[in-house]
Amino acid sequence: MTAEILVNVSPREVRAALVENGVLQEIFLERANRRGLISNIYKGRVSRVLPGMQAAFVDIGLERTAFLHASDIVHPAVGENGQPDHPVDAGRPADIQTLVSEGSEILVQVLKDPLGTKGARLTTFITLPSRYLVYMPKGRGIGVSARIEDEAERRRLREAASMFIRPDEPGGYIVRTAAEGASPDALRADMMFLQKLWAVLTEKAAATRPGNLVHEDLALPLRVLRDIVSSGVDKVRVDHPETFERMREFARTFMPDHVSRIELYDGDRPIFDLYGVEDEIQRSLDRKVPLKSGGYLIFDQTESMTTIDVNTGAYVGHRNLEETIFRTNLEAAVAIARQLRLRNLGGIIIIDFIDMEEEEHRRQVLQALEKALASDHAKNHISSVSPLGLVEMTRKRTRESLEHMLCCPCPTCEGRGFVKTTETVCYEIFREILRQARQFDFQELMVLAHQDVIEKLLDEESAALAELEVHTGKPIRLQTEALYQQDQYDVVLM
Repeated sequence: MTAEILVNVSPREVRAALVENGVLQEIFLERANRRGLISNIYKGRVSRVLPGMQAAFVDIGLERTAFLHASDIVHPAVGENGQPDHPVDAGRPADIQTLVSEGSEILVQVLKDPLGTKGARLTTFITLPSRYLVYMPKGRGIGVSARIEDEAERRRLREAASMFIRPDEPGGYIVRTAAEGASPDALRADMMFLQKLWAVLTEKAAATRPGNLVHEDLALPLRVLRDIVSSGVDKVRVDHPETFERMREFARTFMPDHVSRIELYDGDRPIFDLYGVEDEIQRSLDRKVPLKSGGYLIFDQTESMTTIDVNTGAYVGHRNLEETIFRTNLEAAVAIARQLRLRNLGGIIIIDFIDMEEEEHRRQVLQALEKALASDHAKNHISSVSPLGLVEMTRKRTRESLEHMLCCPCPTCEGRGFVKTTETVCYEIFREILRQARQFDFQELMVLAHQDVIEKLLDEESAALAELEVHTGKPIRLQTEALYQQDQYDVVLM
């Protein structure tokens, strides 16, 4: 497999694309006025404690107060075991009222960006990542990324990292996937850097007023180098000279083996056009995703979950119906995994595969989905097929989906995906005319509406309009309003 990262820089926006075997797999986006907050550290002030929810709202200087749950607060009862994803042991967390109080100051880190109407999700289990390690000032011991599967390498890395930790030294470390094959000296250099960074942050936090930023994570181009570039990435191509130099300087300091892989792209054609990335981004916003076989997927993203429907479409197969369905579902499983990464869909995801009769086919489709999701950077969990034949899964959601980042609800339908027909609007106008005629005296009526509605009133509904004039005994005038949407109208008494 060949993998490349493309970095496109424009005046107010930076985009990075992960391309594997010529196919876009993930897109990362950062805008000057909407930089992501994940991993940023703030000095916060508790504005409200909610015992019923075992949580607190914390003011960190954003438009909406952020959310902090009791399970995300460091306290002695937890034992500070330093787990990176959910740092709470099996014991019951302490009551929120014993952990924080209204008005108290607290150092927090952002776990999830604000999503929709929800504020950011916070934690007090601070983590500081470097190239090879993640430092947890409140943690203990050495952990190794589960993505490093070779047991001998896991043992070597654990022993190498342990060599440089004194028993009385606070904090713990997670060895990252990128550390596979790294030397003990490289690990030690990362440890020294992280300990110095934490000392600087601690000093800065003490002098910072509540509601202010203490530490901001790296900008997108450098974050891509730190988190994504590994031995599997062959090239990093950048189309902006200044960004190229910053990335090379960062690589020389933290990942010298990868400096030669960073290249400046200076072609006349935009870098994303050259690789077809722009077209892929546009297609990722479509509700319908075609499959090569002739089948297709339908994605529906709602506030609570994402649903994915698999259809055979024009695919008829060559053997029998069951085989056709099985082949379509196998292709769909791979396509779904890619679309989840590309669209950055998270939370609860329900997949409605086409019903299969054979248990072995269902098992193979689930296996194909799990295999396709194995390379996903976001943590995910797939359950078995439900009694209704649906596959239920979750994918960790930390930032807005691609659709929410690039789009806003349609001003006409307000996100519903439909508007009232001209026929429906005509009948609403008729009812409104009757309602007005019963209550008020007037000389004539004027109907203001969208052009399509006016045309329908003058054509197919002209007889009904004439009956209304006879019934009310008053003339009804029609006027087109260019700025009205299809389901907007006014009935004006003259």
